[in-house]
Amino acid sequence: MLLGIGCQTTSMADRPLSAVVLAAGEGTRMRSARPKPLHRLCGRPMILHVLDALAELPVGKVVVVVGHRGEWVTKTLTDHAPPSLSIEFVEQPAQLGTGDALAVGLTALPDDAFDGEGDVVVLPGDAPLVRPPTLAALVRHHRASDAASTLLTARLEDAAGCDRVLRGRDGSVVAVVEDGELAEADDDVAEVATPIHCFRQGVLAPALRRLRPTGLSGEHSLNGIYAVLHDAGYRVESLALSDPMEAAGVNDRAQLAVAEAELRDRINERWMRRGVTMWDPERTYVDATVRLAPDVVLLPGVLLQGDTVVDRGAEIGPECQLVDTEVGEGATLSRCTAERAVVGAHARVGPYAVLGPGSVVGPSELVGPFSRMGADDERR
Repeated sequence: MLLGIGCQTTSMADRPLSAVVLAAGEGTRMRSARPKPLHRLCGRPMILHVLDALAELPVGKVVVVVGHRGEWVTKTLTDHAPPSLSIEFVEQPAQLGTGDALAVGLTALPDDAFDGEGDVVVLPGDAPLVRPPTLAALVRHHRASDAASTLLTARLEDAAGCDRVLRGRDGSVVAVVEDGELAEADDDVAEVATPIHCFRQGVLAPALRRLRPTGLSGEHSLNGIYAVLHDAGYRVESLALSDPMEAAGVNDRAQLAVAEAELRDRINERWMRRGVTMWDPERTYVDATVRLAPDVVLLPGVLLQGDTVVDRGAEIGPECQLVDTEVGEGATLSRCTAERAVVGAHARVGPYAVLGPGSVVGPSELVGPFSRMGADDERR
């Protein structure tokens, strides 16, 4: 029998919160030597978008489960993860499924805090579109309902190929079933399971030990835990997403492009609401790491990458690419490229100018058409 939840020694709001990020998969459909979680979206590895969302929650500890080329993932996160997060890495030696990956991740979480009555958010490293308010709502719903587990779900018009959520007569979640194993009576189920969960920590380890291999792969799927917990008499809850795109996973290059477009739309909308003008948002590309001041104007065909910073009132474009470049207040750049350059306030650059690494354009200076500046800061 599964371990009981026991008496609560603290309020639900005070229970410790941890997270486990599953990032051990090889990602063979990406057809790349790069680990799948490190493929970039808007200039940032997609697992960092996941950690950015977690950083908005009061998470005490984050465990990242690595596997394929784990040293690469570990170094990237060590160098670039949000500094507010306390991250520990554990390795899943063999790819035995998401249930096994979570069991490995649990070994890095203390099991004695509040008698194991903390909560654990579990999500994959390839779900970069999930928003912080959604994760916060999942935790709130989980705690308010005093559930042992809470699953984030979505309703799709076409649920083919997705794991489905099965409910009992009272509406509670009784199981999550793979599409290929659905009974004929359940073929019309439109509610699908996302890979984002919240669990009571004390029930996880014994429930995971009861998982059995499923499907042709024989892996231990984490979704099987819902039937285990339901059959053991635990309360199993769910929270429906209003925007299913938030839980979209990235398994191949086509899905990567879809996620990139969605994230770019969000970035552009956020900057426009902060006072940035974009003449044509569909042709404006701003990396997640770029910083823009109010009253910046971006014309069509602008690509801002890396640690580019643009000060108030500057006008960029049309057709400009800036990488790791600083642009001063009121400067104007037209049809030019710049990399690791500095453009002073009210300077004018272009059209058809190239600012190479180390270039410095002084305040109010003019860099005319077809000019080139290199590391020696001399025009040619």
